[in-house]
Amino acid sequence: MTGNWGVGKKRVVLAGYGSRGDVEPLIALAVALRDQGADVRVCVPPDEEFVARLAEHDVVLVPFGQSVRDLVTSTRPDPPAVAAALVNEWFGPVAAAAEGADVLVATGLMPAGARSVAGHLGLRYVLAMFHDVSLPSPHRRPSGRPGKPLPPDETDNEVLWRIDAENVNAMYAPALNENRAALGLPPVGNVRDHVYEGALLLAADPVLWPAADLPNLRVEQTGAWFLPDERPLAPDLVAFLEAGEPPVYAGFGSMAMHASKDLAQTAVDAIRSSGRRVLLGSGWAGLAKVDDSDDCFVVGEVNQQALFRRVAAVVHHGGAGTTTTAARAGAPQVIVPQIVDQPFWARRVAELGIGAAHDGPVPTVESLSAALRTALAPETRVRAAAVAGEIRTDGAERAARFLLDG
Repeated sequence: MTGNWGVGKKRVVLAGYGSRGDVEPLIALAVALRDQGADVRVCVPPDEEFVARLAEHDVVLVPFGQSVRDLVTSTRPDPPAVAAALVNEWFGPVAAAAEGADVLVATGLMPAGARSVAGHLGLRYVLAMFHDVSLPSPHRRPSGRPGKPLPPDETDNEVLWRIDAENVNAMYAPALNENRAALGLPPVGNVRDHVYEGALLLAADPVLWPAADLPNLRVEQTGAWFLPDERPLAPDLVAFLEAGEPPVYAGFGSMAMHASKDLAQTAVDAIRSSGRRVLLGSGWAGLAKVDDSDDCFVVGEVNQQALFRRVAAVVHHGGAGTTTTAARAGAPQVIVPQIVDQPFWARRVAELGIGAAHDGPVPTVESLSAALRTALAPETRVRAAAVAGEIRTDGAERAARFLLDG
């Protein structure tokens, strides 16, 4: 895709391979950039729900990579093959979309080819992240990646981050350097640090996610990127909400939750034991009703910004977007963390007193009930309401100004 850029406008490509939590912030940033006079293209996976969301906001979509839902719900993805295919996509459709642009913003699953594409095309390269757990810090261990395991008894974080870099190289370096060679570029020795060089936007709220000490990295923390969601709640959902006391919502977004057998039953039983009605978010785990009782309702695609203001608590996986949306709504949370940054979000929610961190990724009725007792305590609700008023709402606008003024 070349040409067709607006005359006299700053031209920005936003690209990221990831799930809904990666795509929604890019839509918000695209709209903010457009409002500030830029011409924008967004490169994300071709999943139907992403296509629909970008179309709602009249944002130009360039699909790249396989369906992320197909990848996430697959029981046996091959990490090296996924990594190689993703690198090739950066040098294919993303590079084509970026021809004639001024700025390339990369995010999502390790964007190993993005900086090379930007350099080859003469574009400004900016990395964006919704958390900083993947960035090397002397004060913490890496969160772990596919490849060589991190020795559990190793306490030297410098050693552990070297292993982390080796794992990134093992997955991404062959395809990256093959594509670079085809462009006449020299090989990259440390793929992780190559990706992380340059300007870095941290799109996380500073109250919910204080930035870590990150030596040698230039980080601009903007706050989370949110677009006000004006979609109405469906009439049948509104009727359920108004038929009794606020329910507890349980949904795990883009997590397939393969390890949690009978997850819907577990969630329903735990919520009912707390004396609350049940609202299940079907999500990619496919949660569904377990019986015909009228105290349970199931939703699919929904305006979480509106919904979370009307529930007693939110049980979820701890994705950055869901955590921040619930916090902005003043809804107490129970986070059942699965991967990467999710344990960090769970810990932070507990530290702030706005919810509970479930111990481990697989809930039982007993463990989830215990976490719900914390989330549903009156003092948690009071604290959640107080924190809601502290969260920034201008993150996307701040990021857009950074990109256009730089």
